[in-house]
Order: sequence, then structure tokens, then C-alpha cells
Amino acid sequence: MSIAIDDLPVREELRGKSPYGAPQLDVPVRLNTNENPYPLPEPLVERIAERVREAARGLNRYPDRDAVELRTKLAEYLTRTGGHPVGVENVWAANGSNEVIQQLLQTFGGPGRTAIGFEPSYSMHSLIARGTGTGWISGPRRDDFGIDIEAAVRAIAEHRPDVVFVTTPNNPTGNTVPRETVLALYEAAQAAKPSMVVVDEAYVEFSHGDSLLPLIEGRPHLVISRTMSKAFGAAGLRLGYLAAHPAVVDAVQLVRLPYHLSAVTQATALAALEHTDTLLGYVEQLKAERDRLVAELRAIGYEVTESDANFVQFGRFPDAHEAWRKILERGVLVRDNGVPGWLRVTAGTPEENDAFLDAVRELKKEQSR
Repeated sequence: MSIAIDDLPVREELRGKSPYGAPQLDVPVRLNTNENPYPLPEPLVERIAERVREAARGLNRYPDRDAVELRTKLAEYLTRTGGHPVGVENVWAANGSNEVIQQLLQTFGGPGRTAIGFEPSYSMHSLIARGTGTGWISGPRRDDFGIDIEAAVRAIAEHRPDVVFVTTPNNPTGNTVPRETVLALYEAAQAAKPSMVVVDEAYVEFSHGDSLLPLIEGRPHLVISRTMSKAFGAAGLRLGYLAAHPAVVDAVQLVRLPYHLSAVTQATALAALEHTDTLLGYVEQLKAERDRLVAELRAIGYEVTESDANFVQFGRFPDAHEAWRKILERGVLVRDNGVPGWLRVTAGTPEENDAFLDAVRELKKEQSR
């Protein structure tokens, strides 16, 4: 007997929906998931093996459920690079920033509550909202993909959401949300409810500007969400974290699963944090490659959104999916995010980026005939 998802007694808000995912096709160049293209350096691989070996000796016991050592080291990293001192009491960690977001919505959202994001933006915000029974509101953006402050403030005042998401640098567009905009949205959210404001900084290490971490001072309803997937080149690790007022850290522990971070995950993340300087050196290489992609795409004749991330949104295409297919035919996989007229490419190694640029040059010539 063959049945589909909608034949099961799933919740109504899940009917007709598709799971999050990006095609993982067997092509020479994959630049569609914003991964760091550089493998971890061998000294770090060896240190991970040492840390995991140590952890393995105690796998008959549960891990530290509060991940105190890991949170302490994350707090030290944030203090050193984020422009604001934080302690272990300000930091929480989970299995990727997606679980951080899920825990925040389980805590501050849920049935009868709503969240707002300004789209196009990271699609997992709305998907996790749905999964936690939180109503989703799609807020406005300008044609240049910036947030219209007046329109956004009006939307917050009208809908009075319980959670406000701000993604900076924004995925998939790449642009940064100015500090003044975040402050205006925070003030609007406090006047309306008050509400939690979650600033998703998954790509902040690639930005030309500074982290908004200092804004948590004196703002107990503001949360900064981060990940080790991008700048640390550890997408396979699945480690995300947040910085906020200690009361927020206490609150999310009400919904966390027992021992949610394995001993192996904690050991691997701790090893990576020992090699921060080396890993951030790769970030500088990727920023240079990202800027080269922007310049070359514009020289070829494409429109490009200003990017502070490790990816570039480019267009405009009469049919973005058809353009995606033609680039794929040339052995390069980019991302069709569903933003009309636009595609997104991850900054890869110089050789990968050269292959991509050759493919889009050929596409431009083909379209010009």
C-alpha cells in the first residue's frame, strides 16, 4: 500500500510543505550550500583525534549536559572577536544554529504565538516556526533587499509578534542590516509586546563590519545567534551557539533535550576553538575571493547584490531556474533560492571560482546571441 505524507494524520500547517534541502548533485564544482571549501588543517585534524580519543574513554557516561567548558571557550572567542565581553552565563550551544533557533521558538514561540522575518531571508526561520507551531509573518523588504525601517516598524506594531528575526549578513542576499535598523526594530518590538529579537549572525565573520554583539548590553530581549559551520569550516560538526542575557540562557534550558550535545561534538568543537587564528585566516582568503566574484560578475554584465557573506547573489535572469540548469550543464552547481530573477553562488577556492566564472561567461554569451 502506497501512501504519501498528506495521507498521514500530520498537523494541518505541515500539509503540502517540503522539507528544507539543497540538491547534492555529483558535479565537479559544488557552490550551492555556503560551505567553507577548505578542509580542516592537518594539525587541527590531529587535535580533534586526540580530543575525541579522550572523550571516547568516557562514552559510557553521559556528557556534560551544560557544556560548561565549551561555553566558556565560546565566550572567550566572542569576547576576543565580537567587541564586547561575555561570560559563560551569556552563552548557550546546541546542534547547529538551527537547533538554537528551534529552542528559542520552543521557548518564546509556539501555538498561539507568532514570529516575523523580513523576506527573502533564511528559509529555516519560517520552517522551524511551523515545526514549533509558531505562526509565521513575512515582513517587507525594499527592492534592493534592504529592510525598510518604517514598513518593518509598522508591521511589528500591527502584528505584535512574539519573536522578531533579523539576519545579518542576510541569506540569500548577502547584505548587512545596519546597526540603526536593528535598534529601531528592537525598540518597536519592545513597544509592541515586548518581544524577543533574534539577530542571526551565521556569516558575520565574513562581514566588512562589526558584530552586533555589543547590543546585548542592557537589552535582555536581544539574542545573537552564531554557528561554527561557516567561518570555522565545520559544517559537518553541527555546532551553533547564542549570546544573550543570562535569563535567556536559563530559559532555553527549559526546552533543551537532556544531554543534547554529545561528548564527541563538544570535544571536536573545543579542538576547533584552539585553532581559531588559523581558521580565520581561511576566512580572509574567502573574503578576497568573494570580492573577486562580485567584481568579475559585474564586469561580465550581471547585477550583483552587495555581499558581506561567503556567497554572492547575482542576476537578473528572465528565468532563474533555467539559468541554474544551464550553469549546471557546465559542471557547476549554484543555488536557486526561489528569489525571482536571482541565483546565489558560494565563494569557493580560486579554481572553483574560475570554473564558475567561465560557466557564467558562456551563459552570458549564449543569452546575448
